[in-house]
Amino acid sequence: MKVSFPYMGTTVVYKKLLELLGHEVIVPPKPSQRTINLGVKYSPEFACFPLKVIMGSYIEAIEKGAEVIITSGGHGPCRAGFYEKVHSKILQAENHDVEFIVFDSMFRNFKGFFRNIYRIKQNNSWYKVSQSLLFVYNMIKKLDILEKEVETIRAYEIRKGETTRAWEKIQDLFDKASTKKELEGAFNKGTQLLREIKQEKVHDSNKIRIGIVGEIYVVMEASINMKIEEILGSLGAEVERSQYLSQWINYNVTPKFINRTHEMEILKKGEKYIPIPIGGHAKQTVGHIVDFNERGFDGVIHLMPFACLPELVSQSIIPKITEELGIPVLTLAIDEQAGTANSLTRIEAFLDLIQGKKSKKIS
Repeated sequence: MKVSFPYMGTTVVYKKLLELLGHEVIVPPKPSQRTINLGVKYSPEFACFPLKVIMGSYIEAIEKGAEVIITSGGHGPCRAGFYEKVHSKILQAENHDVEFIVFDSMFRNFKGFFRNIYRIKQNNSWYKVSQSLLFVYNMIKKLDILEKEVETIRAYEIRKGETTRAWEKIQDLFDKASTKKELEGAFNKGTQLLREIKQEKVHDSNKIRIGIVGEIYVVMEASINMKIEEILGSLGAEVERSQYLSQWINYNVTPKFINRTHEMEILKKGEKYIPIPIGGHAKQTVGHIVDFNERGFDGVIHLMPFACLPELVSQSIIPKITEELGIPVLTLAIDEQAGTANSLTRIEAFLDLIQGKKSKKIS
């Protein structure tokens, strides 16, 4: 069957897993202005921005021939758990015949999770399925390692844009890997590509490190967050996101009674400010701000999708965190009306503030 998925982050890993299981994969185009326009046209006006972008991605995937869409679910107050229902009703109303396979947490509905696995395994043996899952998980971990290096090196590259071009080559290398040996080769080649990038020497006292927090979709998908990691890198700031795919997997596949992942530590750090679950990644947002402060980061940028209720709660708490911890936080609202020029001006001013704070010119 012709299978597609929401476009988010490094899509090569989703594509690879489905290909290993023998599916014909329809990769949705990278979100563009057309994607956003389609999503806005067919989505409820006050729906959160990720719902609109994903809606547009689905329509573009269907235009390319997708018959089945595989996505994740959710539960709790966040509306993300209702995305599939809303999207499927809209697509049906527009005469698009497409099937959804929704993966919720296997700890909440093991039978449903297993049933979905059975639907996508086709005629493959369970051994083949397990080996494919393990292969892709290792790919995700290696890509995350290299991406974190990219986010550091980009701040000091001499030839602007070289790191981003190297990252694109690295993703192509991983896309072509189908065996453990090829995967190791892609990782080694990627490491070599990054080592060959010439960097300026900057004293540690002059380095600026910025953490990025917020709702997972706008944090991980560069095409809708104004490529904020590239912007910060071009302005000389190292970057680290609050969300990486390998960390998300570790947290979601580990039973709670033995869960000692980094995400659990972050949730504990956010307890003081948001003591109860309110959905989305609101608790992680405040927890990561505390964590970035403890690790000596110079500032944090909070990405908040328009109409995202959990992140609105986080935004209301952030001034208190800033006052208590002294770490600067800049909130950027992301929606179809967001202008790159305006946000760039705010980011530049934010980095100037941080530089002044580091040099003790301002308190």
